[in-house]
Amino acid sequence: MPIRETFEQFLRDKGKGEGETGNYRRNAEGQLEEFGKWASGKIADPANADPPESWTGLAQEGAVTFEDLDTTAFSAYIRYLRSRGLADSTIQTYYAYISSWSKWSTREGYLDSHYARQSDAIRNLEEPTERTQQQAWTQSHRDQLTRYVDELADAALDAYDDVEVPDGEWGDLSSDLWQQRQTLRFRAIKAVRKRAFVYLLAYTGLRGAEFLRDRSDNRDGRRGIQWTDINFDDGSLSVFRKKQNWEEAALPDPVIQPLQNYQQRLSPPDEWPVFTTLHRPTLATHTTNCLEADGYTESEIAELRGAKTDFLILADNGYEPPRALSTDGGRNIMRSLTESAGIDIDPESGGADYLQLHGARRGMGEVMVREFGFAAAARYLDNSEEQVREAYQHIEAAERASQATEAIQNTDNRQSEGVD
Repeated sequence: MPIRETFEQFLRDKGKGEGETGNYRRNAEGQLEEFGKWASGKIADPANADPPESWTGLAQEGAVTFEDLDTTAFSAYIRYLRSRGLADSTIQTYYAYISSWSKWSTREGYLDSHYARQSDAIRNLEEPTERTQQQAWTQSHRDQLTRYVDELADAALDAYDDVEVPDGEWGDLSSDLWQQRQTLRFRAIKAVRKRAFVYLLAYTGLRGAEFLRDRSDNRDGRRGIQWTDINFDDGSLSVFRKKQNWEEAALPDPVIQPLQNYQQRLSPPDEWPVFTTLHRPTLATHTTNCLEADGYTESEIAELRGAKTDFLILADNGYEPPRALSTDGGRNIMRSLTESAGIDIDPESGGADYLQLHGARRGMGEVMVREFGFAAAARYLDNSEEQVREAYQHIEAAERASQATEAIQNTDNRQSEGVD
């Protein structure tokens, strides 16, 4: 069978749905198309042909079929990727899509073996270790960060509550005290918003795109969670999962109060995103448009915006919500918090100098695996047990080592006495 005839079925079986535009499908489709062109000799290849334009592909004649694939073919493709001058991490990412298709093809019976991952195929692939490739928040990270945002929120709320406005000046746009209280109110709401963001990120194990806006995906489930998605009574949150279906994710107890406190302080309309953007130019334009549509004159708008922040004007008047905070915006929050909280990041824990969004997810994976095992962690993270076992195999290895040590002590009476 020609290999190209299986690409679409592979993408559908990955759970993205025909016609969907999820990130994985889009990226995988692009890399499969690249691989198909290369295999058919439609791309010049300086690594496997001299001159590069003489590259004729894998098939002697006709379309490339699965009979043309073996470890040599995949090894040659890695050489081609390296000839493009790509970074090692990019090559690994691109090749992972091809490898995933190879694994699927083997399971479906098109390939005799998963050639793409055999040692002869990947000998030229620079594989980073798990420890240097992925960051996982530790218990210390979560404790230090949550304590810090608790302190920020408490201080901001105290400052807001300390300012009292006389009844006669309440709502008076010209009152200095009323303006001061509105400024402090906004700071307090930003602080409790930041606390809610950190707690939700640290303890739910959600992917960033499951609760923040994905700029590259305009579907409803990728526009940020709304307040209507949260059920505080049963501790659940409706999210659009990576496998393209809506599911109820768990909200552990530590997350409930920060979210409720944020909602109570802001009193947003139900259809608002939980975490909206605070980008000033965006809010300024949106607020002005809403006020104009509501009949405010130019001078009235200037007076109102001079006494109260755009964000509070939108929320207090129940206007159409601003767009949700993006995943990039979420990363910016974590960069700022990591620095201001004085959290030291191990440079070997993923290459980033701040606490990453996905590092929080991996950290909760560690917690769930250690406390309840791989099956429970897989359910909590919305992953297969196989994926979780592969990602957290170091935990299982440590447990096996502990068991082996106990067995050796019981049978051979051997114990570690240290090394001088």
